[in-house]
Amino acid sequence: MKRSLILVIAIAVGIQMADAQQKPGITNPNIDMEGYLKVAAEAADYRDSRRLTEDEFIRMSHEPGTIVLDARSREKYELLHIKDAVNLSFPDITVESLNRVLPDKNARILIYCNNNFVGEQKAFPTKMITASLNLSTYIALCTYGYRNVYELGPLLDINKTKLDPSSFTRVAMNGSAIASPRPTDPTCGYMKVGRLIWNVCTSNTCTATMII
Repeated sequence: MKRSLILVIAIAVGIQMADAQQKPGITNPNIDMEGYLKVAAEAADYRDSRRLTEDEFIRMSHEPGTIVLDARSREKYELLHIKDAVNLSFPDITVESLNRVLPDKNARILIYCNNNFVGEQKAFPTKMITASLNLSTYIALCTYGYRNVYELGPLLDINKTKLDPSSFTRVAMNGSAIASPRPTDPTCGYMKVGRLIWNVCTSNTCTATMII
C-alpha cells in the first residue's frame, strides 16, 4: 500500500512538472527581467568606487551643484531627513518625475537610505540587507542614465553621526520644519522624551513638539 501511494505521488508530481514545462511563457513588453539583471550587474561594478565615507558624504554634500536624494516614502522623509535633501520616493521614479526633480543627468547625486542609520526606527526602519533601498535606487538611477551617483556607505548611529542633529530637518504635523538649525540657547536642546518629543528654540523660548 505504501509503495502504491509513493508511486501515485511520483506520477502526480511528474504530470505537474510536465504541465509546467509545456505552459507557454507570459509576455509583457513593459517588464524585462533579463535587462534588469544586466543593468544591475553593471551598476554593481560602477557602484564599488562610488561609495562614500561619512566625511566624504558631508564634504561633497556641501559642494555647489550636488543634490542629496532621499528615495524613502514621503511619510518617512517628513519624519526625519538630511537637511536640504530632495525627496523622490522610489515607487514614484519615472522618466517624468526624474526630469522634474533631477533634470540634469550629469549632476552629482548623493543617496542614502534606511539602512544607513540606526537609533531612529520610526523614520529609518531597517530593511533586509539584500533589499536595501540604496541598492534599488542606485540601479534605477543607472537604468535611467544617471552615472554621477554616489552612495553613503557606512551604518551610522543617528545620535552620534557627524551628520549631527543640526544637519537634519524634522517636519511638524503642519508641514513646517523644526529642529534645524541647532538652537544656540544653552537652556534649549534636542531632548527626546517618550515618543519623538524634541525641544525647539524660537526667539529664545523653548517649546516641546511631539510628532506622532
